[in-house]
Amino acid sequence: MLWTAIVRESRDSIADIWGERTPTDRSWTARVDERVVEEPERWVQSCCVLCSNGCALDIGVKGNRIVGVRGRADDRVNRGRLGPKGLHGWEANAAPGRLTGPLVRNDGELRPASWEEAMGRVVQRTRELLHETGSGAIGFYTTGQLFLEEYYTLATIARAGLGTLHVDGNTRLCTATAAMALIESFGADGDPGSYEDFDVCDTIFLVGHNMAATQTVLWSRVLDRRKGPNPPRLIVIDPRTTGTAREADLHLRPRPATNLALLNGLLHLVLESGRVDREFLGQHTAGFDELQETVGRWPPERAAQVTGISVEDLRKAAAMLGSAERLVSTCLQGVYQSHQATAAAVQVNNLHLVRGMLGKPGCTVFQMNGQPTAQNTRECGADGELVAFRNWNNQRHVEELARLWNVEPRRIAHWAPPTHAMQIFRLAETGSIRMLWISGTNPAVSLPDLARIRRILDKESLFLVVQDAFLSETAEHADVVFPAALWGEKTGTFTNADRTVHVSHKAIDPPGEAKSDLQIFLDYARAMDLRDDSGAPLVKWTDAEGAFAAFREVTRGRPCDYTGLSHAKLTGRSGIQWPCNAAHPEGRARLYEDGVFPTGADVCETYGHDLVTGAAIEEMEYRARDPAGRARIKAADWHPPHEQPDRRYPFWLTTGRLVYHWHTRTKTGKSRALQEAAPVAFVQVSEADARRLGISDGDGVEIETRRGKLTLPARVGDIAEGTLFMPFHYGDHAANELTLTTWDPVSKQPSFKYAAARMRKIGNRS
Repeated sequence: MLWTAIVRESRDSIADIWGERTPTDRSWTARVDERVVEEPERWVQSCCVLCSNGCALDIGVKGNRIVGVRGRADDRVNRGRLGPKGLHGWEANAAPGRLTGPLVRNDGELRPASWEEAMGRVVQRTRELLHETGSGAIGFYTTGQLFLEEYYTLATIARAGLGTLHVDGNTRLCTATAAMALIESFGADGDPGSYEDFDVCDTIFLVGHNMAATQTVLWSRVLDRRKGPNPPRLIVIDPRTTGTAREADLHLRPRPATNLALLNGLLHLVLESGRVDREFLGQHTAGFDELQETVGRWPPERAAQVTGISVEDLRKAAAMLGSAERLVSTCLQGVYQSHQATAAAVQVNNLHLVRGMLGKPGCTVFQMNGQPTAQNTRECGADGELVAFRNWNNQRHVEELARLWNVEPRRIAHWAPPTHAMQIFRLAETGSIRMLWISGTNPAVSLPDLARIRRILDKESLFLVVQDAFLSETAEHADVVFPAALWGEKTGTFTNADRTVHVSHKAIDPPGEAKSDLQIFLDYARAMDLRDDSGAPLVKWTDAEGAFAAFREVTRGRPCDYTGLSHAKLTGRSGIQWPCNAAHPEGRARLYEDGVFPTGADVCETYGHDLVTGAAIEEMEYRARDPAGRARIKAADWHPPHEQPDRRYPFWLTTGRLVYHWHTRTKTGKSRALQEAAPVAFVQVSEADARRLGISDGDGVEIETRRGKLTLPARVGDIAEGTLFMPFHYGDHAANELTLTTWDPVSKQPSFKYAAARMRKIGNRS
């Protein structure tokens, strides 16, 4: 149902994205944003799932319908504020096209089926493959939108029940580099700081992070600081002149694929200035000499030549970073989806390490998440991580998890590295994976080189299961479709980018026969009769609260310790940061305050990698140079990317998000206001390039790479010369028809942010 009238709205969030300013210094003032279309009969506690900020809200309910939302004023994350997606995105729950019953493919067509028939087909195919070829024929590809309880149940089924290596999430596309950068530097996943650090810092450094569009409420927090009595300085790195960049005191516009060269150049200047915390380096880090040697090869003249940024601006940025007394830095997709992603993100960590700016108020780095529950995929083992940040290559960690699950360690597949998303699809392409279960994501639009992905999804040898709320572009290829409940129709918890855990309670029933993702996984586990080594059910819980309690126990003593949390404790109050345990019963705002990091060989999440080649460091090598609680400073030299502009393809093409949409618009496209605000795809081109090609705003253009071509309108201005930008949300003009099938050697995150392209005008604005 698309609403035609608004009964009450605190502001026009489409036109006024960030709302009125509440100037702030040290304590962020509350401001409650609200949008309802009918007067609610009751309010149900929840949290927004349309970015990684994790804004607490209440769901307004009338009958069995969601009729509005309002922010929770006492929550530490948002103090009552909501962005446009949070205020409008809930309309997807009542939108036409919801799946209300299972579908199965017969004679090439999807037709309605009972749950018994649909689940029976999946169970039968699973058993056939386990008997014929083993668990290596089965893969799972999930999302960054489910709840913690659902990820943990999926991980238990896949890891201990079936014993497959092939489990990953679409978080591989957006935040795999965030996890690996944190692990490489600090020994374990989890951002070390708190959003409250934005309230007290004096300098903010945003690297490839368009916060104004991707975390609108966090941007409101920054804007309120900037309007307060002690405004922080702001440095932004982005080839586009975004809303974030326009606010900056200094905007650096590098050529795509040169982040590492830029950061090496900035570190060169910071070290040259002597603004280094020698005491912190000596006591709490290892590897500084290698960093000094590497960045010594990047004087500002060389960095300027590679990046296209002037020496003057490089020196200005380094002076601001070097003189900061309280520095907060963030990275997002402009780093993670670009060339040498992990190596570049680690250099931002290194900046904080050499300046001793961690574990203190106003001093932290955020390797920011892109999706609302990306943190939980990593914590729960529903992607390439082992549950609760354990180390796949540490046999004692595997044995510990096996004891908790009451299975033999050999049942947990760990004889090779976990299979990342692009490998999963490659194995499906070659016929090794013959059953793929996709939950809550739409790879037929979101993965690179889409023509190839769609051919894989249609392979006769692949049995495809899709679990979604709508018949997405991916679901149209499926052999079995399970109808899934959306947010607001189920109970669970999720963790945001600053480690804050929120509970979201069920507000309404899902439509028809749709079930929660948790219930679907539980039904599958029961139908498969998965057992532990004592003959008891492997999955011992029957609801979300039981799943949370089971996960809580496997985190005991790990960096992400949840043992002090429960659904009851999270209900009726603000979200709580982990670790939350006996030592920190109300959570812990900052990690590493004592300068001790989980890098010891018996503790760390991985033994690390060569940042340039991705080669894994072996356990014996790591133990021989055990950092033993010191942070790992890791250096890397810049190398040219795999594909660069040339005579035939003279432009750089980069992709990204818009403020009004989320991923492939499966939900936000169902809101009339959000869809009308950003109805179509476009290609953004600089004024200089537009003049040269005779292109005006709105003219039709054809953009082409070595993988495909698209026709769409031009948008002129606010981007560096020689660079083109496309939003990736639109399935009918999918930017990923054009992107590369290549990935970072460490994080295995695909490179959406650079490709060589050409463009020509094909028509005037209509």
